[in-house]
Amino acid sequence: MELPINFIAIPIAAVAALCIGALWYNPKFGFGMAWMRESGMTEERIKSGNIAIIFGLALVFAAMLSFLLIQFTNHQWGALSMVGGEPELAKPSYEAFMADYGNTFRTFKHGALHGAMFGILGALPIIGTIALFERKSTKYIAINAGYWIVTLTVMGSILCGL
Repeated sequence: MELPINFIAIPIAAVAALCIGALWYNPKFGFGMAWMRESGMTEERIKSGNIAIIFGLALVFAAMLSFLLIQFTNHQWGALSMVGGEPELAKPSYEAFMADYGNTFRTFKHGALHGAMFGILGALPIIGTIALFERKSTKYIAINAGYWIVTLTVMGSILCGL
């Protein structure tokens, strides 16, 4: 029995997060200069980090987030959890259910909707709360939460549509 997941979608969605970030935070045509001002980041500080570690961990974190997000975008995970996560041990009704509904709501549009909801209801409150206690500006919250809302929308689309 097939799991309700395309395992190729997870790394694609993770790479998409880095690609969007490269554009979003780019000082030349994204929000990079505004983000640097609002976060207190300098060119020197950016150049001082170990790029391989930073981007490597960012990719790992994006893959972890993809795996979490796919459980919100692909409703078939709910059916899988109802049988204890082991479809081969499920009753025949599970297989019949999956035959009837295994591809229901598996579209890019549906994934984008759930990704956007995850960004607005998940990422925004987390980023906003941290920023409030760090005394960061509304602009800082908007730039970072905006990135995650757009990114999670795209990631959700990939995870559900592929």
